[in-house]
Amino acid sequence: MKDILFATANAHKILEIASLLGPEYRLKSLAELGIKEDIPEDGDTLEENALAKARFLFERFGIPCFADDTGLEVAVLGGAPGVRSARYAEASGDMMARSAANIRKLLEALSRHTDRNARFRTVIAYLDGEKEWLFEGIVNGTILEEPTGSGGFGYDPVFVPQGSARSFAEMSLEEKNALSHRARALKQFLAFLHS
Repeated sequence: MKDILFATANAHKILEIASLLGPEYRLKSLAELGIKEDIPEDGDTLEENALAKARFLFERFGIPCFADDTGLEVAVLGGAPGVRSARYAEASGDMMARSAANIRKLLEALSRHTDRNARFRTVIAYLDGEKEWLFEGIVNGTILEEPTGSGGFGYDPVFVPQGSARSFAEMSLEEKNALSHRARALKQFLAFLHS
């Protein structure tokens, strides 16, 4: 079993990715390593943020690590909230309070628009000491007029992936992993690790 460090403190992301990694990898989280400080995440793109987080941890621990950054990109809003998705409403509080504020701001911004096309995009950066790699996953969909479902996290209650009638928040973890942006990026990453 090979240790691999995942640059996140988000328990939901850890659960999603651990369920996809398989038994040959042991996912190490920031909490396991005692990291409590914020990791730099001030890039202008998802790629810059993912690389910055992975570089920060590799320089500190010297073990293979990966980081992801995800953005919800809404067409009629010019790609916003995009790289600022997690901080869109600039709200304080716990993750649930910030997510609720982000969703409220998004729905307000879309209230005068009929075009609700959007996409979730995840970029994974992987460093192993020899090179840096990037992997991308995209899922297209639409934004609902109000949140539905109680699962998932972030914008999941208002995002319906193309080909589905349910939001990500209405799906089980297994259903979401079958078609999510993060799962698509991770599939490419895992194919690379196994090659």
